[in-house]
Amino acid sequence: MRLAALFLLLSTLPALAQPVESFDSFIAGFRAKALAAGVSASVYDTAMKGMRPDPRVPSLVSTQPEFTTPMWDYIEGRVTSGRISRGKAAMTQNAALFTSVGQAYGVDPYILGAIWGMETDYGAVLGNASLIRPVVRSLATLVHQRRTRLVEDEADLIGALQLVQRGPLTAETLVGSWAGAIGHLQVNPSNVVAHGTDGDGDGRIDLHHSLADALATSARFLRSMGYQPGIDWGMEVVVPAGFDYLLASRTEMRPISFFAQRGITRVAGRQFADPNLQVFLYLPAGKDGPKFLMTQNYLVLKGYNFSDSYAMSVAHMTDRLKGGGGFVDDWPRNTAFPNLSQRKAIQEALIRLGLYQGAVDGRIGPISQEAYARFQASRGEVADGFITKQSYEALAAASR
Repeated sequence: MRLAALFLLLSTLPALAQPVESFDSFIAGFRAKALAAGVSASVYDTAMKGMRPDPRVPSLVSTQPEFTTPMWDYIEGRVTSGRISRGKAAMTQNAALFTSVGQAYGVDPYILGAIWGMETDYGAVLGNASLIRPVVRSLATLVHQRRTRLVEDEADLIGALQLVQRGPLTAETLVGSWAGAIGHLQVNPSNVVAHGTDGDGDGRIDLHHSLADALATSARFLRSMGYQPGIDWGMEVVVPAGFDYLLASRTEMRPISFFAQRGITRVAGRQFADPNLQVFLYLPAGKDGPKFLMTQNYLVLKGYNFSDSYAMSVAHMTDRLKGGGGFVDDWPRNTAFPNLSQRKAIQEALIRLGLYQGAVDGRIGPISQEAYARFQASRGEVADGFITKQSYEALAAASR
């Protein structure tokens, strides 16, 4: 997948819109779309008979911690000493399996281990009925709600029905998260249909009960998104004073040598292994937080879950499972952030200033950040693109 296309795909964040019909009417109307995709009438009718929406789903979408929690709080709440310890033990217990999957698919086993830990705490949550539920119902609720991922949600609902049609799982026994993700590493149904792999050779694909199936499926999924074997996700770096932060754009990859020539070095005196490796500079907390040179494989992690907080957590957990330490630079923990209405006002102000052409949804992602960086540069400020409550105040004054 081309870098620009992947960037645009990952810039779209989920939010709820509004249903346009009753749930019963939606179930009746979606039948034709499912049948056109190859789902049999009997499978659809059996799966949807008596279906009622899951009342918990709408609030879960609007409160996803990936988008409502400062990155450092999100990372530190998930990459804990306990989870690191459990992960090392789980990977040791399954060492032969992780090695064989890594060799077969060219994916770093520790990346897979980190995803496993992030998604299901190494399988521990798979038996929790409050978290793991029938995915057909969950996805039907999401599609009816019409969040901005409607096309993807529809594909996943059809994918779940196709998995039921394959058997032996039914609409009641095909279980996963409230968003429809299935198994140890939580893969959405359309990707299970596309990349599902029988990793243990038993003639079935069961990501919930078979870790081998789950690891092989996720490895194939990562490779399909452009994962590059033998390349790390990225590295923490030191950026010199006076650096042009407008160069911190993920839409254009550059060789490490480009940044090294401008004074960027690795933390703790480490050396760059390959000056020709293509990377981009990422500043998740602006000039005052940790800074990173990221490879294509970091963007692939965002393809798995498009939240930067999630991708950074998986990346950091990967290093910790390998025995690495914490980040060298600390986070700007006393930062005050704008609320939802203020974030929307920031986007509206950037539009009025001719710097932003994206959606006014209050979801601050790379497009909004790069627009704000251009605003900072126009005022002679350090253009790090880090949006805080002060950003709201400055933009409100400048766009009156």
